[in-house]
Amino acid sequence: MTDTDDPIALAQSLIRCPSVTPDDAGALGVLGGALKRIGFECHRLRFADADTPDVENLYARLGTDGRNFCFAGHTDVVPTGDSTDWSRDPFSGDVIDGALHGRGAADMKSAVAAFAAATAQLVARHGAPQTWSTPGSISFLITGDEEGPAINGTRKVLEWLSERGEQLDACLVGEPTNPEALGDMIKIGRRGSTTGDVTVRGIQGHTAYPHLANNPTHHLVRMLNTLTAKPLDQGSEHFQATTLQLTTIDVGNPANNVIPGKASATFNIRFNDHHTSGSLDAWVRQTFDAAIGNGDVSYALSFRVTGESFLSPPGPLSDAISAAIQETTGRIPELSTTGGTSDARFIKDFCPVVEFGLVGQTMHKVDEHVATDDIVMLTKIYLKVLETYFDLNR
Repeated sequence: MTDTDDPIALAQSLIRCPSVTPDDAGALGVLGGALKRIGFECHRLRFADADTPDVENLYARLGTDGRNFCFAGHTDVVPTGDSTDWSRDPFSGDVIDGALHGRGAADMKSAVAAFAAATAQLVARHGAPQTWSTPGSISFLITGDEEGPAINGTRKVLEWLSERGEQLDACLVGEPTNPEALGDMIKIGRRGSTTGDVTVRGIQGHTAYPHLANNPTHHLVRMLNTLTAKPLDQGSEHFQATTLQLTTIDVGNPANNVIPGKASATFNIRFNDHHTSGSLDAWVRQTFDAAIGNGDVSYALSFRVTGESFLSPPGPLSDAISAAIQETTGRIPELSTTGGTSDARFIKDFCPVVEFGLVGQTMHKVDEHVATDDIVMLTKIYLKVLETYFDLNR
């Protein structure tokens, strides 16, 4: 049995579950047991999809009335790679020289443990939510699918909550948001992400007789050049400039005397609030059509949208987190929208959502680790946020 109010011990127990997405490996059982000891009602939710693996999720709630403050995150982790590259077992959960080691230490089992420990400390200090002068609720939405396809995780739990008529009023996601030190950065939004796949079809032929062929690589290079020739924008008030990066160009032609019949490329666009995935789809097609002109060539283009850009404007939630950070660490955090996507992209349709967790320097790396002092401080920050949100400081 792990002491629920001890974030280090609980984080160790979670790390020792090798929950490489989509396998749960007991992690949600460890967390659910800890939450039940605080008084949470826990629901284990398993969702399946025809083309993706089954995923275990957990929704737990303490209290039934008032505003519902949700802690959201994940217990699945990315693969370790070659375990012999690690200086110790990737799932050891060892504490060495003031640092907790193991896959998920930074991203984001330690933050999940801090969620639980902060809630346990809140209840010990102020009693259960139903005893407060103004009752409230605290919930946990924890998925095993954040590092995977993100199909059978957070968004399906949110659909389940909607069907039950259950509302979230504010959400804090515990992703590792800090670049260098705890308290550096809060995420109040994220850029959108869309990936385009284009294939240009020409006419195969002999390189010595190009007039009898139509080289698709020439057209593709011209098309891609028009995409990268100039920036899409200069950024906006809360977002950095949109970026477009080519990730691969493929012809699959082993012969140097053959003009290929087709050529393909993939590119990714990380976009701000000047755009939507739909507007970028239209822009790319217009750009490609202009680049081809009247050329006797055709292309196929498709997009895979990971998420739209979104912003939770600065307000009471980010103010409460900023104040707690400054009181605990002395730092004034930057309100940022940088980085990749997270499950906040699903939650933003249900309530204001802000992300704040640990330092992310070692996430997804060999020998992933975080300072134990940071885990303790993060727990204090989460506790102060809860006390501020529920007006328990009086």
